[in-house]
Amino acid sequence: MQYALTHLWDMIWFMAVVFMFLAYLMALFSIIGDLFRDRELSGGLKAVWLIALVFFPFITALVYLIVRGSGMADRAQAQASQTKAATDDYIRTVASASPADEIAKAKSLLDAGTISESEYAALKAKVLG
Repeated sequence: MQYALTHLWDMIWFMAVVFMFLAYLMALFSIIGDLFRDRELSGGLKAVWLIALVFFPFITALVYLIVRGSGMADRAQAQASQTKAATDDYIRTVASASPADEIAKAKSLLDAGTISESEYAALKAKVLG
């Protein structure tokens, strides 16, 4: 019984340590992503932060979150807005044309003799409704 209880606490301690390590890694990658996202910070300062993260990881991460943590959310939101705007622009460029454009294309096909009058009427009805 004593061994099983000790083994249980070892497992709980192991899971707690793994959880804390994964949380630290998430914070570390968030900090590194924020460093590269920030366009106002010079390359030299980015290098200093990265070197400090390599040699003094826990203290540097804590200092970074205290000193620059307030701007992390703003930079992440700006990046998300920029990505959304680029996606919306792309969707607008590849989206289908307006109904008037579709009817004009169908009319040009009819005038060229590519489609018949009944096919033109079917395309027009489809676009309109």
